[in-house]
Amino acid sequence: MVLDFNTLYSPFDRFDKLFEDFLRPGFGGQRRLTYPPLNLSQDDDNIIVRAEIPGVAIDDIELTLTDKTLVIKGERKAEDGKYFRQERPAGVFHRVINLHVPVDRDRVEAAMKNGLLTVALPKTEEVKPRSISIQAE
Repeated sequence: MVLDFNTLYSPFDRFDKLFEDFLRPGFGGQRRLTYPPLNLSQDDDNIIVRAEIPGVAIDDIELTLTDKTLVIKGERKAEDGKYFRQERPAGVFHRVINLHVPVDRDRVEAAMKNGLLTVALPKTEEVKPRSISIQAE
């Protein structure tokens, strides 16, 4: 036998709960809410960060490198006008990328082209892979 208690709850309470869940931070996954979206990759020599920041001037972006993190801060200025729909975020953004490999701070390079910010963080020599020769006996 199944007891159904749904008739005891008001449909408006369920509707309100839906909106509370929707507006709660982290709804739908934190990944969707982070801005700017970025890709983090590496090769033998570099850690490469590529962040999509279209419509933001280079002067409005600040990069800071510490021993263990790269911080991307900036601001996308809101365009004036009345909006019927606004899906492109505006305002201040802040991303912190944790670096688990030591980087050579003096050789870091950053470039921006067509709204794509690329930061190349060279690995230090001691963490780069090296081949070891095998001696025959």
